[in-house]
Amino acid sequence: MNSNPFEWLGEAFGTVIRLLVDSLAWIFDVLAGASSAFVNGFSRALGVDSNIFTVIFVVVGLIMIYAGVRAFLHKRIFGGVIWCLLGLWLLSALIRWS
Repeated sequence: MNSNPFEWLGEAFGTVIRLLVDSLAWIFDVLAGASSAFVNGFSRALGVDSNIFTVIFVVVGLIMIYAGVRAFLHKRIFGGVIWCLLGLWLLSALIRWS
C-alpha cells in the first residue's frame, strides 16, 4: 500500500484516462471498420472500384440526379432533364468503365 495519497490519486487519475483513451480507440476502430465495410459493399454492388475517387464521383452523380428531381419539382423541365441525364451519364460511365 502506498503511503502517499497523491501517488494513489495520480494512479487513479491515470487509470481513468487510460480507460477513456482505450474506449475512444475502440469506438473509432469500430467506426472505421463499419465505414470500410460499407464502402466495399457499396462498390461491389455497383461493380466499381472502392477507391475514394470512385466514391466521390458516385456521390456527385447522385447529387446531379437530386438536382434534376428538384428542378422537376419546381417545374423547370429543361433543367431537370439536363441534370438527370448528366447524373445518369456519370453513374453509367463509372459502372461501364470499371
